[in-house]
Amino acid sequence: MTEILIVAATERELCGHTGLVCGVGPVEAAAGTAAALAASPPRAVLQVGIAGAHRASGLEPPQLVLGSVAIYEDLRLTTGLSPREASPDDGLLQAAHTALPDAVLLPIGTTARVGGGSECSVEAMEGFAVLRAAALAGIPAIELRAISNLVEDARGDWRIDDALAALAVAIPRLIAALSL
Repeated sequence: MTEILIVAATERELCGHTGLVCGVGPVEAAAGTAAALAASPPRAVLQVGIAGAHRASGLEPPQLVLGSVAIYEDLRLTTGLSPREASPDDGLLQAAHTALPDAVLLPIGTTARVGGGSECSVEAMEGFAVLRAAALAGIPAIELRAISNLVEDARGDWRIDDALAALAVAIPRLIAALSL
């Protein structure tokens, strides 16, 4: 059994660590994660990656954010028919926040397109899908994001390298904290 499965949309977001590149967006993330969990269930899942923040949030790159809940913002009209929220494991979240005291704890919206979310200060594309797949498999999971951009900014202004550098420092600290 793998101790901790690190899941990221892209190879760059794994920051040199071994893990699952699930693909970009909620559909790829759900399918890839579910397949990996079925093949070899880990003790825990750590979903990592970059994210955008809405200007009104006051967040700036490369701020780290731990997801207090993952909200599937694309799913609005079917309220009550399927879940829109996936919660992180409380124990993992507490250990992660202790390891990363400067990380802010906020809801993270999952949407299939940049600028597609409006409910959460932070938006990403895979968190809900990964946490939901882990929940269905009975495996505890958490989401960590590094802010790479303000959603309203032009892509040329995004600070992806800074966000990836923040993740590269944070991931080993999280692995150490979660492996105890």
